[in-house]
Amino acid sequence: MTWVLLAAGLVVLTVGAELLVRGAVRLATSFGVSPLVVGLTVVAFGTSAPEIAASVAAAMAGRGDLALANVVGSNIFNVFGILGIAAAAAPLGVALRLIRIDVPIVLAVSLVVAGMAADGALSRWEGGVLLAVIVGHTVWTVRAARRETVRNIELPQPSGPPGSPTIRAFAMVVCGLAGLVIGARWLVDGATALAAAFGVSERVVGLTVVAAGTSLPELATSVVAGVRGQRDIAVGNVVGSNLFNLTAVLGGSLVLAPSGIAVSAGVMRVDVPMLVLSAVVCLPVFLTGFEVSRREGIALFATFSTYMAWIVLHAGGRQLPLAVTVALLAAGGAALVVTFGSALGQLLRSRRPS
Repeated sequence: MTWVLLAAGLVVLTVGAELLVRGAVRLATSFGVSPLVVGLTVVAFGTSAPEIAASVAAAMAGRGDLALANVVGSNIFNVFGILGIAAAAAPLGVALRLIRIDVPIVLAVSLVVAGMAADGALSRWEGGVLLAVIVGHTVWTVRAARRETVRNIELPQPSGPPGSPTIRAFAMVVCGLAGLVIGARWLVDGATALAAAFGVSERVVGLTVVAAGTSLPELATSVVAGVRGQRDIAVGNVVGSNLFNLTAVLGGSLVLAPSGIAVSAGVMRVDVPMLVLSAVVCLPVFLTGFEVSRREGIALFATFSTYMAWIVLHAGGRQLPLAVTVALLAAGGAALVVTFGSALGQLLRSRRPS
């Protein structure tokens, strides 16, 4: 039964992602809003619904480790996993707005969250601050939408009787979001049942099974958008989702938690630095020709794989042999060197006089 649930979740997620991308692009056409802004708001927020459900439910039940690990793990998975996989499948274009505005905001909020967590706890008032950030950012994004200059991309042209395209597009978005939420829930439920049999901690389950499962909508949406040529939605979805996770999901979880969320030493030592790194790495990668190349995508995914191996091998408090620890650190460092080296190399070559 567990495997049936996993398979059904994957199918529903894929169908939901396709409906969401099609509907979002048609809505952008109908209302004159750029696909990038749709990716940063409607699509990104909608695909973060599983993170909201999982983290808020965990926080309200007093399981702060699971709520926090889901947010941190989802952001790490979004950048290193999703962008890595999507870019390896097809190079992803990056809009100038992401580099100038949205990535620096995500980096700043990541640093703020790291500072908030440094004392070993996240409080309700800190959650209120994070919620205020996402409200302000959303209002500003919507107001600035019509003033933006973004790269033109080919959009499907509406057809049929007047008024019907917008109604159909809205119905597609709603059905797509429903499919994403239901599919992610089935997938996480099935995977959690398997993971629980191994007796690992809530932090490990949150960083791996729950984070990856609740981020599958972002993965499905970004890969489908990239393959369909909607590159602004593919990358904007990841950046917007990360900002939404750090502000709305974490902020809402903190406000609704009975007494805030405690931050364990393991999270501060390993996971929070990876969270900040996931924001830092975007700038040099995005700056190289305003795209994420296949080589950079592979290097990003290699970094994610090394981090996951570290988490899994340390599950249950096991101490790794020195040789294994050194090998994992070397592999992760090499992947990061390739990522930054490739990005900086392309940037320097692009600035050479012809």
